[in-house]
Amino acid sequence: MSFWEALRIGSSGLTAQRLRLDLISNNIANAQTTRTENGGAYQRQDVVFMPEEENSFLPKLVAARRDPSNNVQGGVRVAEITTDAQTGARVYDPTHPDADQDGYVTYPNVDIVVEMTNMLSATRSYEANLAAVEAVKRMALKALEIGR
Repeated sequence: MSFWEALRIGSSGLTAQRLRLDLISNNIANAQTTRTENGGAYQRQDVVFMPEEENSFLPKLVAARRDPSNNVQGGVRVAEITTDAQTGARVYDPTHPDADQDGYVTYPNVDIVVEMTNMLSATRSYEANLAAVEAVKRMALKALEIGR
């Protein structure tokens, strides 16, 4: 695996976890949103990751020097952003502006405990990818020192 491939793999993980953190923060921010543009309560969102299948954005020089029989793959990409269709809690509050004809308000299906757990997981994954990128950088610097 080349230096550039290792950096690409680490950076794809950083990008993916950053998007995951953005979605989690959006879910937490909308945990009490009972009316959206589409009507109805906010529905929590989640991201689905898949492994990257090809090294499409490697620099041309590295790609040209790479052995075609050595098909190194790695990294992650976002396959889709899903919306959780499960309905949220219904609470009786006839004074709420979004209450239905029976006086019930449907709240978002966001569970703060689940979102905070997901946030910790995404943060740890981000930190692991950052450590991998830093390790690749240190190895490259050591190789340059040896070459002097």
